Amino acid sequence: MKPFATLPDAALRRVRGILTDIDGTLTTDGRLPAPTYLALDRLARAGLHVVPVTGRCIAWAEILVRLWPVDAIIGENGAFFSHLRDNKLITRFLDDAQTRASNLKKIHALGERILREVPGCALASDQAWHAADLAIDHAEDVAPLPQPAVDRIAALMREAGMTATVSSIHVNGWFGDHDKLSMSRLCVQELLGDDVDAARDEWLFIGDSANDAAMFGHFPLSVGVANVREILDQLPVAPAYVTEAAGGEGFAEMAERLLAVRGNG
Repeated sequence: MKPFATLPDAALRRVRGILTDIDGTLTTDGRLPAPTYLALDRLARAGLHVVPVTGRCIAWAEILVRLWPVDAIIGENGAFFSHLRDNKLITRFLDDAQTRASNLKKIHALGERILREVPGCALASDQAWHAADLAIDHAEDVAPLPQPAVDRIAALMREAGMTATVSSIHVNGWFGDHDKLSMSRLCVQELLGDDVDAARDEWLFIGDSANDAAMFGHFPLSVGVANVREILDQLPVAPAYVTEAAGGEGFAEMAERLLAVRGNG
């Protein structure tokens, strides 16, 4: 990884949109710092598209998209995206209602099995509001689990036919092969009329977790906030650049430089 300060100005001037993780990237120790919210607002006012891409549940996405200056929020690792149209909330699901209902029954049963077999873990505190995936807490409201326990949770999900990924706080599992990248493609195409494959050098991704690996691998302008260094051994693909600051302050560092080179500083 190269220091973010070495990312060429010319590359930053081409950026038209930012895709960003939330936990550990926009937040620091679970809180949204004031400079980070200000950075989001300044990016929007400068005419840049901003789309958070998170493993968090539908309740988070539908609330935050009403409150934050963003174009949309992709939730549950790509199960849907939520946005406002004429101030009315719209959520675009990948699967139909019948498929989601069937999957939720299997998710409930698997969650109970994981709780029995992996001591110390818990359902994520917001699991009741998940529309399409299972979130097992390994480090948010429980004492951090050792890596073998985290790996066991992911293995149980995969044995059940799920896709599984690990964030800084949860192990998430879902039925289907979607992920943050596939829904980013769909969201940006349907909502903004853009193509994040053809124009991937005009989109910057910033994150910090193992479930961001596909995004790090896809975007030439991939940035990790400084705390990504803690999980480099879990990443098949590392971000190309890394900020000096961690968490939300790292996001604000990125935004400040991006705006400055575009003349919006």
